[in-house]
Amino acid sequence: MDGMPPPPLRRTPVQQRSAQRLGRILDACAALLDESGYEALSTRAVAERAGVPIGSVYRFFAGKRELAAALAHRNLDEFTRRVQDRLAGRPQDGGWRPVIDTMLDEYLAMKRSVPGFALIDFGVPGAPDPVFSTNHQVADRLCELLGARLEIPATPELRRACLVAVEAADALLQLAFRTDRAGDPALIPEIRVLLHAYLARTLDP
Repeated sequence: MDGMPPPPLRRTPVQQRSAQRLGRILDACAALLDESGYEALSTRAVAERAGVPIGSVYRFFAGKRELAAALAHRNLDEFTRRVQDRLAGRPQDGGWRPVIDTMLDEYLAMKRSVPGFALIDFGVPGAPDPVFSTNHQVADRLCELLGARLEIPATPELRRACLVAVEAADALLQLAFRTDRAGDPALIPEIRVLLHAYLARTLDP
C-alpha cells in the first residue's frame, strides 16, 4: 500500500524456512502478550516460546518494540485481507456503508479472537514513531477500499475524512474494551452510528 512503512525487520526472509521461523517468532510474541502483557515481553522469552535461538530473533529485530511493531504490521495485513474477503461476496452496488460495517465487524472479531490483538492491534502502546503507530495507515487502507468500492478517486478530502473516522473509532473502541473485555455492547452500536453519520457528509451524494 502507498505510504505504508515496511515492517521493521533487520532482514527480510527469502527462503521458506526463514519465513516460517519469522512466523513462529511473531506467533510466540502474540501468545506472550496475552499471557503477560507488553511491559513483561522480552526477546529472550519470545525465543524460548518459539523454540529458536535468541540470535534468530535479533537477526530480524533490534528489540521488543520492533518485534511488536512487526506483529502490528502483520495484524493490519491480515485485517485488510479479511475485510476484502468479506466484501468480495457482497454486491458492488451496496454503497459505502457495508465497507464501514465490515471493517468494524472484522476488527471486533479479531479483537476477541486473534492472539495478541487485544494489546497490540495496529500499533505499539505509547510509541510516538510513525513506524509503530498506524492510524494513518489504517485510514489509507479504508480510503483505498472505499475508493475501489465506489469507483471514486482518493482525494485529500476523502483521506482526511477517513483519518478522522479512524481516530474517532479508535478512541471509542479503546473505551468500549476498557470497560468490557468483550467490548461494551451498548457503546459499540454507537460507534457504528457515529461513523455512518460522519462519513455521510463526504460519501453521500
